[in-house]
Amino acid sequence: MTINQLADQNPFTTADGSTIRSILDATNAPVQNQSLAEASLPAGGQTDRHYHKLSEEIYFMLDGEASMEIDGEVKTVGPNDAILIPPNAWHQITATSDIRFLCCCAPVYAHEDTYFK
Repeated sequence: MTINQLADQNPFTTADGSTIRSILDATNAPVQNQSLAEASLPAGGQTDRHYHKLSEEIYFMLDGEASMEIDGEVKTVGPNDAILIPPNAWHQITATSDIRFLCCCAPVYAHEDTYFK
């Protein structure tokens, strides 16, 4: 059985510019097909617009409000919103306040699967 505590995970910056703490992924558990991380951005911060060829992502907003853009469509998101980001979809999240959200990726998140213009 694998149980990881969020507080025990060290934050790092992803290729898109967000700060994350991996909760469960291939670096800290015997995960094979998905990953779960907590991501955060300060008010006014944003990820670099990007896409993933392989990964399908789900963002689940915990705290704060943001503008979420997926393939040119923009919506305001906040606590308890779940956002589906399909593979190959260009996306960017911009924090209008300090935000914190969960990010689930399948397959497992990899810097090498993050593409920019």
